[in-house]
Amino acid sequence: MVLMLPLLLVSMDVSVLYFAVPAISRELHPSSTQQLWIFDIYAFALAGLLITMGALGDRFGRRKLLLFGAAAFGAASVAAAYAQSAEMLIAARAVLGIGGATLMPSTMALIRNLFLDEKQRAKAIAIWSSAMAGGVALGSVLSGVMIEHFWWGSVFLINVPAMVLLLALVPLLVPEFKDPAPGAFDLPSVPLSMAAVLPVIYGLKRIAADNAVGLIPVLSIVAGLAIGAVFVRRQRTRRDAMISPELFHHRGFGPSIALNALATFAMMGSAYFTTQYLQSVLGKGALEAALWSLAPSVCVGIAGPAAAAAVQRGANRAYVIGAGFASAAIGYGILALAGTDALWTVLIGAAVLASGIVAVMSLVTDMAIGTVPPKRAGSAAALLETGQEFGGAMGMAVLGSVGTAVYRSDVKDSLGAGLPADALDQVRETLGAAAGVAGSLKGRAGEHLLDAAREAFTHGMRIASGAGAVVLVAGAVLALVTLRRVGAENAGSTAEDAPSPGADEAVPGR
Repeated sequence: MVLMLPLLLVSMDVSVLYFAVPAISRELHPSSTQQLWIFDIYAFALAGLLITMGALGDRFGRRKLLLFGAAAFGAASVAAAYAQSAEMLIAARAVLGIGGATLMPSTMALIRNLFLDEKQRAKAIAIWSSAMAGGVALGSVLSGVMIEHFWWGSVFLINVPAMVLLLALVPLLVPEFKDPAPGAFDLPSVPLSMAAVLPVIYGLKRIAADNAVGLIPVLSIVAGLAIGAVFVRRQRTRRDAMISPELFHHRGFGPSIALNALATFAMMGSAYFTTQYLQSVLGKGALEAALWSLAPSVCVGIAGPAAAAAVQRGANRAYVIGAGFASAAIGYGILALAGTDALWTVLIGAAVLASGIVAVMSLVTDMAIGTVPPKRAGSAAALLETGQEFGGAMGMAVLGSVGTAVYRSDVKDSLGAGLPADALDQVRETLGAAAGVAGSLKGRAGEHLLDAAREAFTHGMRIASGAGAVVLVAGAVLALVTLRRVGAENAGSTAEDAPSPGADEAVPGR
């Protein structure tokens, strides 16, 4: 329960600004570029530092890193709440991202160390995965509630009591764990890892935001991949590598990272459409849409533990993961049936999709963490979560671009002859822009335009859902091929990996 506190807050902070943007714009007057950075700097700092923080936790202590992250996260939350300018808010969000990068791998690594029994660890990681998925949905709802009753900074102050509680309880309840013989820290790999991750994440986010593949995003991605190749070469040739090649000696580890990224690809790709559908197609208010979006979380909460229970009863892990991908593909198939007035179709599709994805994520996370030595758990957790950041950005960019291309083509075909060129350009940008143009037209013309734009958006969602279903079917096949013969490796049972007395480590009482 203590370790779920930071996880919930870090995942909530991904979505907590959704409803606060108008109020922030009125009070801080950020430029369009600054507004983009207010959103994105958190994810950039989080993604760029995950690998570094995972390695630091392995070397200097995961509990120490968790406490440091909690203090930084709490202080940055207060700074963000009372920011007096856009620049101050961007800086505070950057520190929140740094704190988040310490909290996420620390919680997963500590679970690996605390739960030595394989069945208990699987249950704990299933709850961990469900809490992370639920936190994103909960963040948007809490944001809407707080904005309705308080000022915009209150969305950040939600974090403070939880972090104070964390700082009080962790020293009492959570033992310290670290590698008893970590070796020297590979300092040059820190900027290399950031330079490999950040350009790729930036390029993918730009493609998703612009709904187009531009030269700068492509060059950014290529540069990141090139630096990533240098980083990988360094890790393979140094004894004190930040990411030990030993992690990939376990047959299930590499496939777990790839499958986890693929699952996040599907999750974030669907969220891109369902959130817009509830507000812009069905016309629901922001808070009402956020409350409806919580409905699928009821199923998500039981999906991870149910998948873990199936494996513990003897089901082949590869088959259960493949079934999770297949279930998620069915969810996308249901979304592909939605029309412009299909609330329950969209909610059921989102619930089925999210349940399948959370089942996959909980199992591959447990497999990746459970098959590596406990002393490497922080680095393993960081790699998994970095893969999630890549997968989420790819899902938004790829499926978002597919949907946007269909939307623009449909709008041009149905409205191209009846609108001035400048109005058509605005309508083709986004559904929100189309609603603005429709509001300026008189009589039936505005209703016709908005109906056509909503139909075009829904058509784009259906096509993107079909593409997402194909990707998930491929994920099911990949899981069956790569994991069917992976044994139940459990590095935690070896004597050499047990916590070492005198190294500030403790084994929890049994």
